[in-house]
Order: sequence, then C-alpha cells, then structure tokens
Amino acid sequence: MKVECYDENGAAVYDMIVRHILQEVQVTRSIADLRVYVDPREPLFIIVVKLEKASQPIVIEDFTEYEFNKAGNEMFIKIKDETYLPDLLEKLWEREGRNKIHQSNRYEVIIDDPRTDLEGMVVRDPQDDLKKKVYDAIFRIIPEGFRVIDHRSEDNIIALTCTDEMMKDEWLKKTDEIIAEVKNE
Repeated sequence: MKVECYDENGAAVYDMIVRHILQEVQVTRSIADLRVYVDPREPLFIIVVKLEKASQPIVIEDFTEYEFNKAGNEMFIKIKDETYLPDLLEKLWEREGRNKIHQSNRYEVIIDDPRTDLEGMVVRDPQDDLKKKVYDAIFRIIPEGFRVIDHRSEDNIIALTCTDEMMKDEWLKKTDEIIAEVKNE
C-alpha cells in the first residue's frame, strides 16, 4: 500500500485512515496492492486497488441435485448443503418469479413450470462479493464532497479519480500511470 501526497503528514494520516477502513470492512487480506494519490490543492483524489483472486464461483451442482418431472411440469431440487440455500432462493426468485418457487422443507425446493435452465447456474460468486466490499471501503475512503468521479474497473483492478471540480485530462493520465504501475507489480 502506498499513499502519495505533497504533504508527508497528510499522507501519514490518509495511510492510517485507509488501513483502518480496510480492517473495518474486512478486506485487508483480499487486496494485493492499493495506491492513493492525494493533492488537496487541485483538488484531486485517486485510488487504485488491485484485488487478490477470490475462490471459484459456487454453482448449483456444487450443493444440489435436481430433476425435472415432466408429468407435473415441475423441477425438484434436493439440497445437500443448505449453506447456499438463501442465495439459491434469491436467484430462483429473480429468474422464475417468487410465486413459482415452493419450499416444502429446508432440503427441497420445487419450481412450477420452470422456464430457465439450471445447469451451471452461478449461485454465489465470491469475486463479486469481494468487489462489493471493496467498493464499500473505497466510498468510505474518498474525501467527502468529491462527487465528480471517473470510474474504471478491469479484471482485478478498480480505479477511481475523484474531485469536486471539472475532471481534468492530466488527472486521468495520472490515474492511467498508477494503474500501469499496479499492473506491473
């Protein structure tokens, strides 16, 4: 982690703030690199975060068995591990509608007249969960009032250029330079 600012005391304070927020949101170990560039004279705030790779997505086949009953036009889903049941229900409600999903007990879900193919359906993606937490942290770190934001997200890198004025091209170039540094390390 590196905080860059013309004022050494300001950089030290921001370093402390960033570390505290990352611990609070519980993403410290999930971040491979983090760079902050602050210049209150401009006013400019740049943050670039490189994420560690999260575990593989959880697909429906990882914790269920399912079978289609042609006669009743129903899909029966047998739950082997209920850890991801809330995520599964949320996905099914989203895809099929809440009124078509029935749960007779915690180990069985029935879909009336299913319209979507369940094969390979991602139920939970840890990388998406990590990104949500990191964005939460970033928006706590950005100085209050800096609402003009240029956002870039590519693979495992998130970068935000923030100000309370009109965005300048040289600031975006500085962001590109920091992204290039982070990618090469």
